[in-house]
Amino acid sequence: MANPRLKDRYLKEVVPALQKEFNYKSTMQVPKIDKIVINKGIGIAVTDKKLVDVGVEELTTISGQKAVATRSKKAVSNFKLRENMPIGAKVTLRGERMYEFLDRLMTIALPRVRDFRGISDKGFDGRGNYTLGVKEQIIFPEISIDKVSRISGMDITFVTTANTDLESLSLLKAFGMPFANQK
Repeated sequence: MANPRLKDRYLKEVVPALQKEFNYKSTMQVPKIDKIVINKGIGIAVTDKKLVDVGVEELTTISGQKAVATRSKKAVSNFKLRENMPIGAKVTLRGERMYEFLDRLMTIALPRVRDFRGISDKGFDGRGNYTLGVKEQIIFPEISIDKVSRISGMDITFVTTANTDLESLSLLKAFGMPFANQK
């Protein structure tokens, strides 16, 4: 089986470019994407338990890998939330599936966002990880609009081995992430 397109790009183009840009002595110092975590909080699931199953099913369809339900850690009486209640869904992608998802996200899903002018470069956490919020799950072509009962968003976190936000930004730009030019 052939390598995913973005994995080949990483090995052939991204590594030499970043090694030159940041003066790394070894190719092993060049940052890489470790994993992609897709997380979907379903707050209204407190009243309707079936919504968590729908969220898990949607994330499984989008990612091509089985998603799991996330459970509350604490009880909050104001939200009618008890400890260990299912309130969301998440999936962690690594390896080949991660590169395939990243390719689909950049080439198909993000351009389908209404009034898309690029993604913000403000989602870095100070340790080289980037989180992107998506407002609608219907930007993914795997989701059939007819079967969607309610529009919901999700967070997509790119966990990298970069030490700084600048290295992580350069890594994601080298992959072709469509960052907006905000200056």
